[in-house]
Amino acid sequence: MHALDILGDPVRRRILELLAADALSSGEIVAVVGGEFGITQAAVSQHLKVLRENGFATVRPEGTRRIYSVDTEPLQEIDRWLERFRFHWEPKMDALATEVARGKRRRKTGGE
Repeated sequence: MHALDILGDPVRRRILELLAADALSSGEIVAVVGGEFGITQAAVSQHLKVLRENGFATVRPEGTRRIYSVDTEPLQEIDRWLERFRFHWEPKMDALATEVARGKRRRKTGGE
Protein backbone atom coordinates (compact mmCIF):
# COMPACT_ATOMS: atom_id res chain seq x y z
CA MET A 1 0.00 0.00 0.00
CA HIS A 2 1.25 3.49 -0.82
CA ALA A 3 1.76 5.88 2.08
CA LEU A 4 -0.95 8.24 0.82
CA ASP A 5 -3.42 5.34 0.67
CA ILE A 6 -2.76 4.70 4.35
CA LEU A 7 -3.34 8.36 5.25
CA GLY A 8 -6.47 8.56 3.12
CA ASP A 9 -8.45 7.14 6.01
CA PRO A 10 -9.49 9.70 8.65
CA VAL A 11 -9.32 7.16 11.47
CA ARG A 12 -5.70 6.31 10.68
CA ARG A 13 -4.82 10.00 10.36
CA ARG A 14 -6.34 10.64 13.79
CA ILE A 15 -4.42 7.75 15.32
CA LEU A 16 -1.18 9.17 13.92
CA GLU A 17 -2.06 12.61 15.30
CA LEU A 18 -2.47 11.06 18.74
CA LEU A 19 0.78 9.11 18.45
CA ALA A 20 2.66 12.20 17.27
CA ALA A 21 1.94 13.75 20.66
CA ASP A 22 2.90 10.71 22.75
CA ALA A 23 3.18 6.94 22.81
CA LEU A 24 -0.15 5.43 23.83
CA SER A 25 -1.54 2.07 24.80
CA SER A 26 -4.02 0.42 22.48
CA GLY A 27 -6.69 0.96 25.14
CA GLU A 28 -6.02 4.70 25.23
CA ILE A 29 -6.22 4.87 21.44
CA VAL A 30 -9.47 2.90 21.42
CA ALA A 31 -10.97 5.21 24.05
CA VAL A 32 -10.26 8.35 22.01
CA VAL A 33 -10.75 7.11 18.46
CA GLY A 34 -13.64 4.82 19.26
CA GLY A 35 -15.46 7.69 20.91
CA GLU A 36 -14.72 10.21 18.17
CA PHE A 37 -15.61 7.93 15.27
CA GLY A 38 -18.14 5.64 16.95
CA ILE A 39 -16.23 2.48 16.03
CA THR A 40 -15.51 -0.67 17.99
CA GLN A 41 -12.29 -1.81 19.62
CA ALA A 42 -11.93 -4.42 16.86
CA ALA A 43 -12.17 -1.74 14.16
CA VAL A 44 -9.54 0.43 15.89
CA SER A 45 -7.32 -2.64 16.19
CA GLN A 46 -7.59 -3.21 12.44
CA HIS A 47 -6.49 0.37 11.78
CA LEU A 48 -3.57 -0.06 14.19
CA LYS A 49 -2.62 -3.24 12.35
CA VAL A 50 -2.59 -1.40 8.99
CA LEU A 51 -0.42 1.36 10.46
CA ARG A 52 1.95 -1.16 12.04
CA GLU A 53 2.23 -3.41 8.95
CA ASN A 54 2.94 -0.42 6.72
CA GLY A 55 5.61 1.06 8.96
CA PHE A 56 3.69 4.07 10.33
CA ALA A 57 3.57 2.75 13.88
CA THR A 58 5.65 0.55 16.11
CA VAL A 59 4.39 -1.44 19.06
CA ARG A 60 6.13 -2.72 22.16
CA PRO A 61 4.75 -4.86 24.94
CA GLU A 62 4.68 -3.33 28.40
CA GLY A 63 3.33 -5.93 30.78
CA THR A 64 -0.12 -6.81 29.48
CA ARG A 65 -0.41 -3.58 27.48
CA ARG A 66 0.74 -2.83 23.95
CA ILE A 67 2.28 0.62 23.56
CA TYR A 68 2.14 2.26 20.14
CA SER A 69 4.49 4.94 18.84
CA VAL A 70 4.65 6.77 15.53
CA ASP A 71 7.39 5.82 13.05
CA THR A 72 8.34 8.81 10.91
CA GLU A 73 9.99 7.04 7.96
CA PRO A 74 6.82 6.70 5.84
CA LEU A 75 5.93 10.31 6.69
CA GLN A 76 9.33 11.38 5.37
CA GLU A 77 8.45 9.56 2.13
CA ILE A 78 5.31 11.71 1.86
CA ASP A 79 7.30 14.83 2.69
CA ARG A 80 9.73 14.04 -0.15
CA TRP A 81 6.82 13.53 -2.54
CA LEU A 82 5.23 16.85 -1.50
CA GLU A 83 8.52 18.70 -2.05
CA ARG A 84 7.78 19.08 -5.78
CA PHE A 85 4.58 20.99 -4.96
CA ARG A 86 5.82 23.33 -2.25
CA PHE A 87 6.86 26.06 -4.67
CA HIS A 88 3.14 26.63 -5.33
CA TRP A 89 2.26 27.60 -1.78
CA GLU A 90 5.47 28.68 -0.03
CA PRO A 91 5.55 32.19 -1.56
CA LYS A 92 1.89 32.66 -0.63
CA MET A 93 2.55 31.53 2.93
CA ASP A 94 5.53 33.88 3.17
CA ALA A 95 3.37 36.76 1.92
CA LEU A 96 0.69 35.88 4.46
CA ALA A 97 3.27 35.86 7.27
CA THR A 98 4.43 39.32 6.14
CA GLU A 99 0.88 40.67 6.20
CA VAL A 100 0.21 39.19 9.63
CA ALA A 101 3.40 40.80 10.96
CA ARG A 102 2.36 44.16 9.46
CA GLY A 103 -1.04 43.90 11.10
CA LYS A 104 0.54 43.14 14.47
CA ARG A 105 2.87 46.14 14.16
CA ARG A 106 -0.05 48.40 13.24
CA ARG A 107 -2.11 47.27 16.23
CA LYS A 108 0.88 47.65 18.53
CA THR A 109 1.65 51.20 17.35
CA GLY A 110 -2.01 52.17 16.93
CA GLY A 111 -1.47 52.99 13.28
CA GLU A 112 -3.83 52.57 10.38
